[in-house]
Formats: sequence, C-alpha cells, structure tokens
Amino acid sequence: MGEAANERDGRLRMIRDSAAGIAAAGDLGRIRRLRFTEPGFDRATWAEMAALGWPGLCVAEADGGSGFGAAELCALAEVLGAALVPEPMIAAAVIAPLLDAATRDEVLAGRRIVLPAWTERAAALPAALPTGPATRLGSGRITGTLRFIPMAAGADAFLVRAREGIALVVRDAAGAVLTTERTQDGGHFGTLSLEDAPARVLPGDVDAAIEATTLATAAELLGLAERAFAITLDYLRTRVQFGRAIGSFQALQHRAADLRLQLALARASIDAAAITLDAGASPDTARAAVSRAKARASDMALLVTRQAIQLHGGIGYTDEHEIGLYLRRAMVLANLHGSAALHRARYAALAPEEDD
Repeated sequence: MGEAANERDGRLRMIRDSAAGIAAAGDLGRIRRLRFTEPGFDRATWAEMAALGWPGLCVAEADGGSGFGAAELCALAEVLGAALVPEPMIAAAVIAPLLDAATRDEVLAGRRIVLPAWTERAAALPAALPTGPATRLGSGRITGTLRFIPMAAGADAFLVRAREGIALVVRDAAGAVLTTERTQDGGHFGTLSLEDAPARVLPGDVDAAIEATTLATAAELLGLAERAFAITLDYLRTRVQFGRAIGSFQALQHRAADLRLQLALARASIDAAAITLDAGASPDTARAAVSRAKARASDMALLVTRQAIQLHGGIGYTDEHEIGLYLRRAMVLANLHGSAALHRARYAALAPEEDD
C-alpha cells in the first residue's frame, strides 16, 4: 500500500510540475487579454498542453494516453484553477476516452477540440434527470438543445448526450446552431441547438465522465481559492495601518484561520472522492462522494474569495486588482455541473445515513 501511495504521489507531483510551466499562477496578463473575447482561449497554448499529454490524461495507454484516473485529473484541475486558465482542457480530457479512434488521435495531437454538451436545463444535475435527456438521436440524426457548454466557441465538435446514447456532432454541421452568452469571469457559455443535424453515433455513455468532470470542477475551485487565500495572506503581511501590518490584528488572524480550515476540509473531501472513483465504487457511492466534494468546494470557494475581497478593503473591489478575478471565476464554477444546494440534495438522497 505504501509503495502504491508513493507512486500516486509521484504522478501527482509530475502533473503539477508540468502544469506549472504553462499555468503560472502569478501571471494573469494573458488571462486579462483573453477576457470577453471569442473563443476566449489560445490555440497555441492548447497545442502546448496537448504536447504535454493532457488531452490523453484519462485515455488508456493502449490508445495513446496516460491511463490516469480521477486523482491525477484533479491535480491538473487544481493547478489550472489557481492560474485561472481559460482553456477547457479538463472537459476535453474527460470525454477523450469516449471518442472514436480517428477523432481521439486528432484530439490527443491538439489538432481538434471536442467538448461535451450534455446539459439541457439549468436547475438539474445532468446525471440525475429522472426521465433522461430530452435530446433525441436516431438514424444518424439528432435533435435537441444543449446548454451551458463552457468556452463552446472554441470547439470544433461536440460530444452530445441524447436519450438513445451519445454522438459526435461537428460544430458547423447542417442543422446545428451555436450561440454564446458571456459570463462574468470573461468567458462564455454556449447553447447548441440541433434540428435533425447529422451525428456520428458512438458506443458508451457519459455518466462516469459527468461525475469525473464535476469532481474536477471542485478541484478547480479548490485551486483558485487556495491561490486567492495566498494572495490575501501576502496582502495582510505587507499592508500597514496604525504602524503595524494588518495581518498582526487578531480579528483578521481569526478570519484567516477560519478560511484555512475551510480549504483543508474541501481538500479532504475532494481527495476522498477521487480515491472513491479510482477504486471503482458503485455508481451511487461515487455520486455521493462527488456531490459531497462539489457542495463543499462550491461553498468554500465563494466564502474564501468573498472574504479575500473584504480583507483587501476598497482596492479589492476594483477590476484592476487581480483578487477580483478569482471571485468572478468562483461565481461561475460554483454552479457549473450542479450548485451546492443541488449536490447537497443528491448527497442526502444517496447517503442519508452519513455525516458530511
């Protein structure tokens, strides 16, 4: 067990080190330049990420990937979250194993970007809709509307979840219309409207991918919250009032200690959920673990980033200060793939006897 744990820790360090070269947490100039533009991220940076093997993180080694699991996916998501990276790499990496061989090879090489489209309405967990998806797929044609696709303007194709299965839909296919709406962090969500659009039917389903993406979103929230907390601690150490660094004031120390505790609890929940998924737990057990992690991470990230704004004082409310960028991203990610309230409800339904 100790040897396996050491190997796992080594893989996580390798992923974090490789990510640090591209996703430098202290360099937000690129992030600011890309805000409120389309596609909202950089293809050249995407190619660098592909060269590091990130699109194939979850793809089996026999298929040209790394064959890693949820723990490694969360490690990457955490680093990308800390740097506010706009490239939707996590979403692309999670669905890569579901693609056909030819498309997957293009995705792994960074020549093509395929993003998941599986949410049909706002107030629902994609994996828990009681009647299944409304989108219909038959005879190589698909009809339906998929919403809340992050950074959809940069996609070449979409992996769509329908009532009858999953299918690959090319972005500019006849009968496919993509519209976008800006989000407050400078990115956007896409709405994909399909009317008898041609689609390539694929085997498999996306339920496990949805859970992995949801957990990775929790890890992304953890990464951005930890970075926001670190920025705030630096400010408390250097900002002087009444002849003293404000970090020496006991009231502010107490607030910082409370935030550190929330970060630690969120990390524990995310790590536990990753272990649960990688251990091949039953679907209900896995969903309960993911919901617990996502609910805690969403609440924690909003708390930490809002407190970070307050602890910075007036300057924290200006767009010019970087701390506000973290709050804006947290407000978008907190509700993505299910809000904290929805995940608490799902957790209660799946694991009513357990305590969080």
